[in-house]
Amino acid sequence: MGQSVGNAGVYLISTLVSLYLFIVVLRFILQFSKADFYNPISQAVAKLTSPVVRPFQTIIRPMGRIDLATLIVAFIIKVLGLVAVLQIAGAGMPPVFNLLMGGLTGVISTLLDIYFFALLISIILSWVAPQSGHPGAMLIYQITEPVMAPVRNILPSMGGLDLSPIFVFIGINVLEILVVGPLAQMSGLPTRLVAGM
Repeated sequence: MGQSVGNAGVYLISTLVSLYLFIVVLRFILQFSKADFYNPISQAVAKLTSPVVRPFQTIIRPMGRIDLATLIVAFIIKVLGLVAVLQIAGAGMPPVFNLLMGGLTGVISTLLDIYFFALLISIILSWVAPQSGHPGAMLIYQITEPVMAPVRNILPSMGGLDLSPIFVFIGINVLEILVVGPLAQMSGLPTRLVAGM
């Protein structure tokens, strides 16, 4: 019974942390992409994250389109989530270095996952609802276009066929292998605990 309660606690904390981390990292991406602030989804993300992010923004100023305060909040959330899960699981407290690497892994992995799924959704929308004015569809376009546009400009004309998503997918997978994988190993923590949404 005790183990079942512990497993339920680990699942609950992991899920809640992953969800909020997703929202915070999404806020960072929306700011980086200069997405429409008045979009209802952008407004919801801002309302959910501002109470935590704004105190940090008064101390840490953004660097151009990069909101360092939001990234630091995401990092802290992941580290605290790892501590909570490990304590509930009875695994004890790992070295600080391991926690820092785990937090960094979590933020980068979540960032890449959001772009991956945003690209996937944008491809589907381009086939089933290319002219959709839904707030979600508009936001997906605003998130993915800054990533795909530079790739599209490099590729030769393919007669209207846009291959940029394929190359962006490849880039995301390469970053997962070269960055997320090694960082997860350096953390010394289970990969499923530190990486992925």
